[in-house]
Amino acid sequence: MKMLFILALFGAAAAQYAQGPECGGKQACVHLFEWKWKDIAEECERFLAPAGYCCVQVSPPTEHVILPDDNYPWWQRYQPASHRFYSRSGTEEEFINMVHRCNAVQVRIIVDAVVNHMTGLGRLGTGHGGSTYDGDAHDFPGVPFSREHFTPRDMCPSGDGNVNNYGDPNNVRNCYLVGLTDLYGSLPYVRQKITDYFNHMVEIGVAGVRIDAAKHMWPEDINVMLSGVNPLPTDQNFPPGSKFWVFTEVIDRNDGAIKVDEYYDMGLVTEFRYCSKIAWGARDFGQLGGLVDYGWGMARQDKAMVFTDNHDNQRGHGGAGDVVTHKDPRDYIFANAYMLAHPYGFPKVMSSYEFTNSDQGPPTSGGGSTNDVTINGDNSCGGGWICEHRWNAIYKMVSFRNAVHGTDIENYYNDGNLVGFSRGNKGFFAMVKSGSASMTMQTGMPAGSYCEIISGCATQITVGSDGNALIEINTDESIIAFCQGCNGDGPGVITRTPGPTTSTTSGPTLPPITEGNHRTVVFVFAQTNPGQDLFIRGGIDHLIRPGCVEDAETSECAIDISVNSLGTTEHYAKYNAWNTGETKLDWYGVQAGQGLYNGAPAEGTALAWTSKSSTDPGFQPLNVYGDHYWMVDTVMDCSDSEDGWFELKSYGTNGLGWETDVTQGGCTGTAGGSAPYTSTNHLAKCGYINVFKFGIPSCEINQFPIRE
Repeated sequence: MKMLFILALFGAAAAQYAQGPECGGKQACVHLFEWKWKDIAEECERFLAPAGYCCVQVSPPTEHVILPDDNYPWWQRYQPASHRFYSRSGTEEEFINMVHRCNAVQVRIIVDAVVNHMTGLGRLGTGHGGSTYDGDAHDFPGVPFSREHFTPRDMCPSGDGNVNNYGDPNNVRNCYLVGLTDLYGSLPYVRQKITDYFNHMVEIGVAGVRIDAAKHMWPEDINVMLSGVNPLPTDQNFPPGSKFWVFTEVIDRNDGAIKVDEYYDMGLVTEFRYCSKIAWGARDFGQLGGLVDYGWGMARQDKAMVFTDNHDNQRGHGGAGDVVTHKDPRDYIFANAYMLAHPYGFPKVMSSYEFTNSDQGPPTSGGGSTNDVTINGDNSCGGGWICEHRWNAIYKMVSFRNAVHGTDIENYYNDGNLVGFSRGNKGFFAMVKSGSASMTMQTGMPAGSYCEIISGCATQITVGSDGNALIEINTDESIIAFCQGCNGDGPGVITRTPGPTTSTTSGPTLPPITEGNHRTVVFVFAQTNPGQDLFIRGGIDHLIRPGCVEDAETSECAIDISVNSLGTTEHYAKYNAWNTGETKLDWYGVQAGQGLYNGAPAEGTALAWTSKSSTDPGFQPLNVYGDHYWMVDTVMDCSDSEDGWFELKSYGTNGLGWETDVTQGGCTGTAGGSAPYTSTNHLAKCGYINVFKFGIPSCEINQFPIRE
């Protein structure tokens, strides 16, 4: 066995890792298989954050072999030549840029980490980043690893040295998996090198890992490797003390000696039996009632990473069994929608590319390169990229999953064609296998009218005082879902639906100020470059106050303000000039008569760069937060607000652009609390100091200091 002296350390290593990624409570990941780093960064900003995805599983970032004779297959990424971050998805600089941009919008990066092995035997050459390697010689100077760092042959009980008996743990974990050079995980040197690799990810801002082929590693070895991993960095928007999130690839289909529960101490475990269960149910709704089968050995609900398919089994191997894939789109939508509606496990959505054989690499123009992901006008992808995570019902159900988190299934109904259930009193979901359906069902929801999110609110569901509603399903996708606080918006669509927030992180709540003129301050943290300026637009959304017009002077969605000067020095020249004649916080841009600066018009209500340092020209006493907090100080008519609250969104000039939509929960601070409706803008409180971050859903609201 590889384990030599670690049983005493096992308890100390346990419970070192998070049970979920730190992403504001969001509840679904997506695997952007073989995407380039620059495309992932753009997708985080333009789609994943607005759609409510928590995290992205990325392909292995480490330097890998190059296999032109095999037509550059996808699996060359799973044969590391070194631990350098240099792959066909991009350079280390591009990887860092992706991680930071995704973290800025609170979408976390999860690395597919290949640490069980290096390249295969018989592989000799130069990796994607220029490192040499020799598989037969067990020589990998880019780490470095040499022969003594690989599992000794006499520890493998098989005749050929390969894994071929899944009934014997020693064969599974001490032999070479399909001829891949097996690292000797019990050696302190090997463990430290892998810990160093993980800590390099942490330093960059990676939130966690999927440990590839963990089934072929001794759990005790993995625990020791992980026990030295550092907390996640606060400069990447992780709360202090946040832990590395881990889920392990363990293919357990009740067909061998290795069981998922051996890996519970590390975090979540892949539940491959789920893939078969959800596929059977998508094809025959009558089987959906038995989706979770603990008698079959399925992982505990709090330990299961679930998915309809992954990059391995959609190609017919890696625990393939009977799965449904994008090649059967109707059943695939049923499977993913049900997975996201059901509370079992932590779900991961697959995002694929077209392939005609199981080895085929990503879309390419030749030479082993990877093509850019193209986005069509209808929200789909082109150029051979499937992008299931953008399919309407799938991404809409991600928002449902987020909204109903923490509730159980109630009011379950299944007649083999129509299946439906409520998630506590927070949401209701139903789908029909064939034809249409019309039936009065118990939804468990409070009385009211709800937006049906799959249709984008084209349908409204009316729930009576008894919780019953007429459920009619005749849509193309044969699925309906509605929930408290949900709407049918797509990414980038700025519309709102009234409803309660679901955050549990709000601070003390002081009574809202709904009448009279009151001093109101807004801070927006944004790290800008010289020549960039920040503005806000806001007021009340037109859907909250129907009938508003796009004219600041007459629109009831605009809010009366006067802007206070922050100083008379040159530092505030732009702020003072642009806010001359600014009498409204509105959505419509520059007002008639609003001031110019060197002939340039404002882009809304101007903010000024401020600092908490008394020696800085941007010092402001109310800034107790730090540098780069842009500020506007106003007197606002709170009677124009919505029950004491208003909305705002930031715009930066010279390349900064509009901040992305945010999904704000309750606000911390001495005057925190939750707004009376939801929005993908920042929600601020009239009469207080409101503190936000550009493109990030954090929110802090404080009282003004008491002056003697």
